[in-house]
Amino acid sequence: MKLILKILLTAAAVLIIAHFLPGVSVENYTSAIIVAIVLGLLRVTVKPILVILTLPVTIITLGLFLLVINALIIMLADSLIDGFYVSGFWVALLFSLILSLFQSILYSFIDE
Repeated sequence: MKLILKILLTAAAVLIIAHFLPGVSVENYTSAIIVAIVLGLLRVTVKPILVILTLPVTIITLGLFLLVINALIIMLADSLIDGFYVSGFWVALLFSLILSLFQSILYSFIDE
């Protein structure tokens, strides 16, 4: 039940961010739910592989390269989903930061 709630909260966050952030667009709520599911799957499957492959760079940058990996995952989701569009790398980076902030705030309410 918590997983479904987290997906729905992430989808709502994606819609809110897309409404206010220029360069990001989501067609409808169904596309936002698909974005939430695909982002979750990419974070579980692709992100650990990228983290291991870029470990020296991540250590040298004291973990800041993980932000780049998150932006690349957002851009990969953009290429996989038709109803989701991100205009470039810097917009994906900002989208990733704002989405992480929203998720940490929203998830804190359901963990209690």
